[in-house]
Amino acid sequence: MSGAGSSVRRPVAAARSRGNASGSGPEPDARRAAAAAAGAAAARRRGRGDHGPLRLMEVSPRSLLLLGISSASLLLAVAFVAYTGVWRGRADGEAETPLRRVVRSVTPLDAPRMMDLPQFQGDHKESLYWGTYRPNVYLGIRARTPLSLIAGLMWIGAKNGQYFLRHVCQDSDELNKYGWTDHNGRDYGRQVLVDHGFLLTTSFLKEKGDGSGYGGDWAVRLDAKNEGSSLSEDQESTTHMFFYIADEAGNSITMGSHVPSSRGHVLLASGSHEEIGDWEVYLRSEDNLEIHKAGFKSVSMHNLSELVQQALATNAMQSGNLNLPDMAEDSSNIIVSQVSMKRSAKVDIVFLSGAASENPMIAERINRLTGPVLSTRLESKQKDFEKRYDQIFNVNNKINPKDLSVGVAALSNLLGGIGYFYGQSRIALPKGFTQKNGDKYIPYWPAALYTAVPSRSFFPRGFLWDEGFHQLVVWRWDVHISMDIIGHWLDLINADGWIPREQILGAEALSKVPEEFVLQHPSNGNPPTLFLALRDLASGIHANQFSDLESEKISTFLKRAYVRLNSWFQWFNSTQTGKSEGTFYWHGRDNMTTRELNPKTLTSGLDDYPRASHPNDEERHVDLRCWMLLATNCMCSIAEFLKTDSSLEKDYYKMSNQLSDFGLLNKMHLDDKTGAYFDYGNHTEKVRLRWFEVRDNDVMRRELLRETLQPPQLQLVPHVGYVSLFPFMMGAIPPESWVLEKQLDLISNNSILWTDYGLRSLSRASSIYMKRNTEHDPPYWRGAIWINMNYMILSGLNHYANEDGPYKDRAKELYDELRSNLIRNIVKNYHETGFFWENYDQKNKGKGKGARSFTGWTSLVVLIMGESYPTLHR
Repeated sequence: MSGAGSSVRRPVAAARSRGNASGSGPEPDARRAAAAAAGAAAARRRGRGDHGPLRLMEVSPRSLLLLGISSASLLLAVAFVAYTGVWRGRADGEAETPLRRVVRSVTPLDAPRMMDLPQFQGDHKESLYWGTYRPNVYLGIRARTPLSLIAGLMWIGAKNGQYFLRHVCQDSDELNKYGWTDHNGRDYGRQVLVDHGFLLTTSFLKEKGDGSGYGGDWAVRLDAKNEGSSLSEDQESTTHMFFYIADEAGNSITMGSHVPSSRGHVLLASGSHEEIGDWEVYLRSEDNLEIHKAGFKSVSMHNLSELVQQALATNAMQSGNLNLPDMAEDSSNIIVSQVSMKRSAKVDIVFLSGAASENPMIAERINRLTGPVLSTRLESKQKDFEKRYDQIFNVNNKINPKDLSVGVAALSNLLGGIGYFYGQSRIALPKGFTQKNGDKYIPYWPAALYTAVPSRSFFPRGFLWDEGFHQLVVWRWDVHISMDIIGHWLDLINADGWIPREQILGAEALSKVPEEFVLQHPSNGNPPTLFLALRDLASGIHANQFSDLESEKISTFLKRAYVRLNSWFQWFNSTQTGKSEGTFYWHGRDNMTTRELNPKTLTSGLDDYPRASHPNDEERHVDLRCWMLLATNCMCSIAEFLKTDSSLEKDYYKMSNQLSDFGLLNKMHLDDKTGAYFDYGNHTEKVRLRWFEVRDNDVMRRELLRETLQPPQLQLVPHVGYVSLFPFMMGAIPPESWVLEKQLDLISNNSILWTDYGLRSLSRASSIYMKRNTEHDPPYWRGAIWINMNYMILSGLNHYANEDGPYKDRAKELYDELRSNLIRNIVKNYHETGFFWENYDQKNKGKGKGARSFTGWTSLVVLIMGESYPTLHR
């Protein structure tokens, strides 16, 4: 995951340029709750304040006419610019061109919205209304609406004799394991969490039954068991969990009773919401529970942990008990219910929409979602899920049976990590411009995003180039969910055809990212990987892969998407082009840096992968050229089944043929000696990082700076790695070509890319292999094994293993061995650690490293097991 416009983040052992979710370490949302008998409050750190709405003011019609602006969305953007006085520091006469550019960057594309399609309304929309759409917390439920009711779980964990409040997913909690073992993306999920001696299984079930309001009802089962810890015998026998429900719109919530009713259930909270009517939350358990509550009024939902911590600490100091105070603030819109138990308990919590306590059907609806009936329904859902998994991915005869559960977990974690976000991206102003209040950004329009996320702890938000890989898995499982997700992303395209690569929407998402990493830069791109999934959908229609109903909806979807995809493509084709026709390079590299060994190319997604040492506009990047080939082929494929024959489609066919020209590709990028494809640019190998004595305000300090020992010159950049194999991944090499043999040599050479755990990202022979890029940036894409690129290389091997040619058998042999190595290593790490990892260590026996609990594109192991690969060729 990677990108442009934000600084590189360094999670634990590795960096990822996704914006720094943790800064120098994971953000400690869950600090110590309260020391028990002593009543000492734990140390805590306040989260950032809520980000209020942006005000707009009227602008004179004359001013707007002078700018030649007519669309309503453009009017709002200009109004904001005028109101905030964005042009501080520049003469008035210089502002018009930057103003127009800035306004366009925050103006939606003038095209029909994807999410307005009828197929995303009605039953489809309601069926996905509720879900586990808050992936950043261990268990979080919300609706797909901007101001939702949200629900979630906290608990007090113990480590080294101390209490800690668990809520937000973070590695500093040091949970032994957490993740979904089952999740169908719609109405069922099962998750296992192990927090030292505390074992917790959470199950989620949703239904639309008689009497339900919009979106239906849902239930959560908490199956908790305390197996002991380092605390005293008395302390370890009690477990404290906190279930909360909150209204983002600020509507007041009524705290329920404390005593179980005669019907065997406890009303925890009730209220009313505009979209679902009256609602109620009940608790039911056969175990002996102690229940305490608290109510809070707050517009900020990202600091719920701190509200609970503070209430516990205050009450602990007053009473000596680690309980909530059984009090509520006036007009509380957050109700927290503390459930304390001895040793173990099974607790069912049910949310009823369209409910009122006097309704005679309430008891029946509760019974359907609690107790033995819930147990039976959860077992049935689990069996249905496993059966569907077997039918779709067909892995039973392709992998070791004991590895099957790992593939199921990978899919479940990907689907369980799908979230819903709403807010405004922050778009960087041109260099030298600032608002009167000092802000260096302008907000995007308010927008929703329904998306999978790479990692619930480190990257719990949407990333553009990751999402294309996610959707390769998701569309095979549920094509309707996949189109919904892709449609949300395409609706984020602006008037220029650009999509912000990292989506930090809403206060909860913003609370995880330091301010300096939030801004998105409208000149910087990201690999257009959504074309991977879109090409599959278009090809699937040609191959009669879908039912008639699915084909109809996919066709409708692609027909509307075509305008937006064309705009997106044209943005790349106009902003990321090189000096020569048919060449491309990732814009946005820093050509002034003195601190980087090799200036990063964050926009490429490959971050610190070595490119030309001295960036300039002479560069040619072979990976971007291949992404453009994929995009043109996809646009041609969509045009074929839409039966369009305009000049636009003819241009796509012409460009596809040009980018498919093998001779031209070789002329631009091939090194004849090695058979590797290289970037081209102003480059020298004679660079190094060296300590210099630097004077700063009469104080001498040491600084690690780059030293160039030999002037750069225009040449191929001689670093063998993933970039060298991009034409191979895309099937752009003829199966009879000698170049293919050379590519297979590179792949299979232990001294270059091959390991027993997967292919390295960079050759061991590279001068930058495993080199730090700065004093604080350890190597990232300079040797580690990344699953998304290994999957793409497997796809290439599978392609050539099925193409007639002299290297067919060798491609098949390498395919089988690489596939086996990848599956074995991912499975081994999962069984040993309980997690999927961001990347894997090529030097340390394939050990997982970087961000853990990283399902993201590591979930491609599901497709590797099932031998399912993208359609990359026209």
